[in-house]
Amino acid sequence: MEQNVAWIDHSHELTINMKDKDILDELDKNGSVPSIALKDKVIFPQVNSVIDFTVKMSVDNPLPLGEELILTWGEWNIPVFTGAVVRTKWFDETYSATEAVLGPSFGKDGTLFSLWAPTATSVIISLNNKLYSLNRSEKGVWSTYIEGNWHGAVYEFEITINGKVEWVIDPYAKGLLANSEKGVVIDPEKTVPFHGKRIDRPKIDSLFDTIIYELHVRDATVSQSSGVHNKGTFLGLTETNTMTSGGFSTGLSYIKELGITHVQLLPINDFARVDELKPENQYNWGYDPLFFQVPEGSYSTIPNNPVSRIKECKQMIDAFHEEGISVILDVVFNHVFIMEESPFEKIVPGYYFRYHEDGTVSNGTGVGNDFASERIMGRKFILDTVKYWLHEYKVDGFRFDLMGALDVFTMEEIRDFCSKEEDPVMLLGEGWELPTALPSQQKATIFHSDQLHGISYFNDFFRDTLKGNLFDGNDRGFVNGNGRFVERLSRLLTGSVLEEFGQPMVDDVKQSINYVECHDNHTLWDKLTLSNSQDEELVRKKMHRMATGLTLLSQGIPFLHAGQEWFRSKNGDDNSYISGDEVNQLDWEQREKEHESIAFIRALIKLRKENSVFRLKTKEEIRRRFHLLHVPDPILGFTLIGDHEDFAIYGNPMNRKQDIHLPSPGIWQVVLSSDLEGWMNYIKGEFAELQPYELVVMKKTRK
Repeated sequence: MEQNVAWIDHSHELTINMKDKDILDELDKNGSVPSIALKDKVIFPQVNSVIDFTVKMSVDNPLPLGEELILTWGEWNIPVFTGAVVRTKWFDETYSATEAVLGPSFGKDGTLFSLWAPTATSVIISLNNKLYSLNRSEKGVWSTYIEGNWHGAVYEFEITINGKVEWVIDPYAKGLLANSEKGVVIDPEKTVPFHGKRIDRPKIDSLFDTIIYELHVRDATVSQSSGVHNKGTFLGLTETNTMTSGGFSTGLSYIKELGITHVQLLPINDFARVDELKPENQYNWGYDPLFFQVPEGSYSTIPNNPVSRIKECKQMIDAFHEEGISVILDVVFNHVFIMEESPFEKIVPGYYFRYHEDGTVSNGTGVGNDFASERIMGRKFILDTVKYWLHEYKVDGFRFDLMGALDVFTMEEIRDFCSKEEDPVMLLGEGWELPTALPSQQKATIFHSDQLHGISYFNDFFRDTLKGNLFDGNDRGFVNGNGRFVERLSRLLTGSVLEEFGQPMVDDVKQSINYVECHDNHTLWDKLTLSNSQDEELVRKKMHRMATGLTLLSQGIPFLHAGQEWFRSKNGDDNSYISGDEVNQLDWEQREKEHESIAFIRALIKLRKENSVFRLKTKEEIRRRFHLLHVPDPILGFTLIGDHEDFAIYGNPMNRKQDIHLPSPGIWQVVLSSDLEGWMNYIKGEFAELQPYELVVMKKTRK
């Protein structure tokens, strides 16, 4: 017969789901009184209700957790297990150990192992196959100090909770065997990169200067045409002077030449779905997180060497830094790959994940579970992980996947901590509203940007205005729909912060991440292939250049997807997270063919970096320097007033030429044109002609 269990669901309440109604009848008839023997006394729970097979009992004082308790009721001995109480405010306040240093604290003479498991009744560590018991503190932190130099030692925990024994890997592990089989103790001094020293972070005057380039480690160099030796790995992105067979730069050197300030790497922490020993057989973007403080082994040249993957990851970060490029990590704290197999769920069942009031698991992320960032020890883990990557790996920023599923207070703590760093830390995320089991007012969505100054948001209104609705392949926007939504552009070009151009999307101009393409959904080129299939390829390329150009010319933070500048395609695949190298790899041969378009984007980046009017910092500055021009509908025209020169920017979203009246007579230098002709030409007078689908930047120097 299945065992009856008493669950502690609230600090003063027990729930028993009896398996046999006859038992209840017998207990009632005999007038049996339930009791629980504690260490120093016996208590007598009060039966409050019996509904069908469910018995509710109450106790005067909270029961101790992490002890083996038995409810004696008549002839029945019913084990008392920890249930939904772990999701109560009482539990968080009573057992949270925010000051504890968790995980292995390495020392050359010994290592302290600490694990927070307040509901466990026993914790044992297996260290190089030898067992040691851990001792429990009042807050439920289990720890033991083991003498000796344990660098490279393999370890895991045997944990007993609710009568069940599980082997579990430390979520705070800093090293892993291949394919996440077991944790590995790491001496940080043994993980200095192979060049023997760390490279200082690039010096950044202001995060307003940020230009982000989103990159997947494997995509970047795995192509046969990349000219890279260590293809698809961390080390592949350390190689310089790599080139195609035609002599065009690739990899790190190409990214340096492009001129971006920050590379944003898709998740590089340990993730699922790829056999680290045979990485060529599978592919993954990295949004299936397993362990958050260990680099992914499939990006290592020696995946079965736990130290090597750390060294190689650090060496990649240093290589970017040496080229003056900052590194943003894409981090996925909103869910885990499989909740039931996660060490979080095994160590403190029911605590680290969100549940609805009916006891079902929240799935607002759409991937099976939502990490409960609002719980104190969940928040601590996230903050500890951010600190670890900042200080141990010297990264320069974080992009929070599905940030709207995280809570505002957690993001505030991250922001406040990062603001104290010597070098500015770039923080950004997806601020979408998701149906996770968290009140809307607590979610870190774009609607709460006024509470989260210092954190930026992806501007989906910018994206959909320029190219059409993301989720409708046939929908069109400004660049591909004959100027559709031109009335929205003033709002977007000014950083989505000015009330006079409509409801602001963000509270501060730096909070708007302007983009038209990222790793998700169709690339811009594939979108245009769907929405404008009747147009010639050359026309679609002009539309594409205009969209990318407006991204770089708008106030806020511009964001480019790797290969966007050469019309990257994924063969129409709008969700290529496991689609393989053939679909996802950067096509460096395409880079050769489109070197003129790349030169245009490179020149736009240079223009933005050299002229502060494209990087205005306040609403007041934008109001003073940005002015719309009177142009025929649906032409785009605006000026930016500098201290010594004026810029006039025009966009023609139609397949016909258009005459325009310049802001003032005189000599205007054509600085850039997406038509790839007429660069560095001059216009005398006050009239000019726009070519079909031309984006042009003109400059006039004031005497």
